[in-house]
Amino acid sequence: MTIAKTLDSTAIGLSGLCLAHCLLLPVGAAFLPLFASLADMEWVHRVFVLLAIPVSGLAIASALGTRGGRLFAVIAVLGLLLLFVAAFVEALHDVETPLTVAGGLLLAGAHGWRWFQRVHAH
Repeated sequence: MTIAKTLDSTAIGLSGLCLAHCLLLPVGAAFLPLFASLADMEWVHRVFVLLAIPVSGLAIASALGTRGGRLFAVIAVLGLLLLFVAAFVEALHDVETPLTVAGGLLLAGAHGWRWFQRVHAH
């Protein structure tokens, strides 16, 4: 597996974990008091973002100069920006979940699109 494939796969996996945390954990919180305390742990969101930045950053850097690389970079950076803002800007706490979901979908979509392009280029 090449570095680019590994980066894209890792980024897609992290985005999926982020989305699962964001969407499924609150549902679990409604049923189990233990999950209620975990649902509002801001550090979890911040850790996901801090993991996504270097992984996606390397993937973005490796994509520049390739076919579709600029579009991939724009979409991925927009997704990272939304994730970062949702996790670190307290003034936007009321819209944290929609920003996180949108950012995660953009980031995962960008990596998925790049992976699809690479697989079907041969």
